[in-house]
Amino acid sequence: MQKIIFKTTVLLFLLSLVSCQQEEGPAVFYPTLYTIHSPAYFPSDLNIPIDNAMTVEGIKLGRYLFYEGRLSGRTEADSLMCCATCHIQEYGFESGMNNPRYKNGKMIGLTGIESTHSMLPLVNLVYNKQGYLWNGRVNAQNNTLGNAAYGVPAEYPYTFKNIESLVWMMIAAPHEANGNVFKTDTLIRSLSMYPPMFEAAFGTPEITMERICKAIAQFIRTLNSTNSKFDKYLRGEAQLSDDEMRGYVLFTTEEGADCFHCHGGSGNALFSTYSYLNNGLDATIENVGDRFSYTQNPLDKGAYKVPTLRNIAQTAPYMHDGRFTTLEQVIDQYSEGVKESATISPLMHHASKCGVQLTAQEKIYLKAFLLTLTDTEFLTNPQFSKPQDSRLP
Repeated sequence: MQKIIFKTTVLLFLLSLVSCQQEEGPAVFYPTLYTIHSPAYFPSDLNIPIDNAMTVEGIKLGRYLFYEGRLSGRTEADSLMCCATCHIQEYGFESGMNNPRYKNGKMIGLTGIESTHSMLPLVNLVYNKQGYLWNGRVNAQNNTLGNAAYGVPAEYPYTFKNIESLVWMMIAAPHEANGNVFKTDTLIRSLSMYPPMFEAAFGTPEITMERICKAIAQFIRTLNSTNSKFDKYLRGEAQLSDDEMRGYVLFTTEEGADCFHCHGGSGNALFSTYSYLNNGLDATIENVGDRFSYTQNPLDKGAYKVPTLRNIAQTAPYMHDGRFTTLEQVIDQYSEGVKESATISPLMHHASKCGVQLTAQEKIYLKAFLLTLTDTEFLTNPQFSKPQDSRLP
């Protein structure tokens, strides 16, 4: 009799647990949080929105979508386009010099329309809080919304605020996928491989453009280059050669090559201030997508974002219009090709004499140092490459 009472009591207890679970609703969603580990000499203030925390599952989904050609909203082989179409890992997530699809590093969309600017590398963007694109139009303070004329509604999440914005902009831009965000999320929703991945990343299998943008942005925030020879030098793991050290001194001194005011040095391991400056490329200022085109501040005419110099040897062509194809040409420009204008940056201290006037030997030293910023591990890291088990077309 006691055994029957005991068994009955246990059964009632288990049933009560089931009943409580049913009343409490669906199971709690616990994604695996992901932490970006930065070197001690990198900024600790990261650009991660509060509504898009980094997770292992979100990054995995973002990696698949980064390489998903059907982001264009199409399935035809000649109409596929994704982030990786233009941003190629071995070239520092730029298109590269010898890419047959692109001239001067400029994107050419599915329409055949060419972008006005060369590409910027997708590297260390999580440390940038000064805005994105050459003119900084995408920034935390920009409250403008999308335009239905470009296939996006004028409503959240179609803002111009952060890395997430760059995803839907790629889909809609005429010089890129020239698509429609509604067609894209509908197509991705129809692919059986994705609902389980979205559920793992966001708690439910629902697929929306907002979630697509968030996942890809999470992946892009992991694309961080921190292990070049120069990094190893800073950590005491390697020594610079005599030529590299001489180039480093030139880089970080005003009486030398005077690079550090804009690109930083050991005190700014990102090798960019992410500011927007007129660097003396042209005496006549044409406002084609420069900082002025966004801010309408006359002082911003001819100003463009200062790009990072990390992996600079792999990210040709150079400048906002891709006019230079070699590091030698860039060094020559700052040595004796600088042109004064009404809005040239005051940081161009040697503009009055057309540049810093380096000797031939000093140019060799400076290039030797710039080559120490190549991070082979970053350029070949399989965690950043197309997933091997991908079933993408």
